Amino acid sequence: MADKAGSKKDLSRRERQIMDIIYRRGQASVAEVLEELPDPRSYSTIRTLMGILEKKGHLTHKEEDTKYIYLPTVPQAKARTSALKRLVKTFFNNSVDDTVLALLELKENRNPEAMERLTRLIEKAKLEKRT
Repeated sequence: MADKAGSKKDLSRRERQIMDIIYRRGQASVAEVLEELPDPRSYSTIRTLMGILEKKGHLTHKEEDTKYIYLPTVPQAKARTSALKRLVKTFFNNSVDDTVLALLELKENRNPEAMERLTRLIEKAKLEKRT
């Protein structure tokens, strides 16, 4: 089931929203998720969906006082890598180059420090390719 937990493709839109909230917060109760959801449904609906996510292997829980606190079963870095690979494959024909170029075209996300870091990474990659 661990493979499944690393993938968001088997999740509904609402389940993805819940997972995004839990990854952003690190952990969350049903009430905390409900506070952040766009177009929130009832408490029992969200509790049911979080139970489904637990059965699918995406979440686990711990008990604190009288409530469950849900945590992701896959570290965020691993989930991010899996999602990025899927994005590159789906939208950029598996081309990392095209993906990076598309990201660089998003002017609102540029900052001088990030551009300098990218320049260093590109130079490093060029040197590694030569050796």
